[in-house]
Amino acid sequence: MNKYVKRYCIDAMSGMAQGLFSSLLIGTIIKTLGQQLLRLGENPVFSFLVEAGNFASEVHVVGAAMAVGIGYVMGASSLVLFTLAAVGAAANSTGGAGGPLAVLVISILSCECGSLVSKKTKVDIIVTPLVTILAGVLFTVLLARHIGAAASAFGSLIVWATTLRPFLMGILISVIVGILLTLPVSSAAICAALGLTGLAGGAAVAGCCAQMVGFAVMSFRENRWSGLLSQGLGTSMLQMPNIIKNPRIWIPPVAVSAITGPVSTCIFKMQMNGAAVSSGMGTCGLVGQIGVITGWFEPSSVAVSHGALAVSPSLSDWTGLVLVCFVLPGILSWIFCTGLRKLGWIKEGDLVLQ
Repeated sequence: MNKYVKRYCIDAMSGMAQGLFSSLLIGTIIKTLGQQLLRLGENPVFSFLVEAGNFASEVHVVGAAMAVGIGYVMGASSLVLFTLAAVGAAANSTGGAGGPLAVLVISILSCECGSLVSKKTKVDIIVTPLVTILAGVLFTVLLARHIGAAASAFGSLIVWATTLRPFLMGILISVIVGILLTLPVSSAAICAALGLTGLAGGAAVAGCCAQMVGFAVMSFRENRWSGLLSQGLGTSMLQMPNIIKNPRIWIPPVAVSAITGPVSTCIFKMQMNGAAVSSGMGTCGLVGQIGVITGWFEPSSVAVSHGALAVSPSLSDWTGLVLVCFVLPGILSWIFCTGLRKLGWIKEGDLVLQ
């Protein structure tokens, strides 16, 4: 059972997240850069950046990238892997707002079907792609719309509940998504699959930042600048071996996320209306912050479906972004960690990266 959980949940979702980052996320970053530079004046280079970003974030391209990422981490043969590109494109476009979850499920099923016949016949170059694409299209026709609708509905429910109860939901989402970020699963893929945007997306960003910035600051005395960068701009997952040895080191980031979540939803009303996957990225490559900024000027289709509109950010918006994502996690995690060190719950060397 553990083998299948790892293969289908942890590994497959990790591959999906990498595919998302290599298409939608990087495309959004490039496009946003081009759009902001165009504000300075028309320039063919800036226009090229926007066009390149549009291509990379197109729904069929994103679906193909996710499916290939899933197939790669599952160890699919080359013919299965290449065919999954078409399967992913079909599943993502058919699944609508919940397309990423449809891609995850259908890519796994199609990959396993293709792997059953891969390298089993003398006409492998025909049989393997044929089985993979037919299985993928069949699953897409039968399942994609329903999976997408279910994921979209659940995501909409979370967004609605956060709007209705911003304090409680701000705490829950911030803490849960932050914990998922540090665990060996993909918080980005989960947020993408659920279409987590709006106030809920903002709370998710807050929770992820609490973990990444929190651990980076807490462990600075042990890991210095390399640790600050690898955790603050990379991933807090690097601390998982230390968490297993001493779970108490997880208390400060989790406590901080329980504070910054409602600060985000209730005080600054920070919304993440860019690509939903950005909600689960935190400060990794500053993708979470770029998602918030992008959502101000050009909300994603998922965010628009939840009622988002383009806005002109105020000083309060910018202040909230900086405080919630960087300042509060850094200060509060240091305060909490210092207290736990004095209590002897966190000892010298507990936060050293392996």
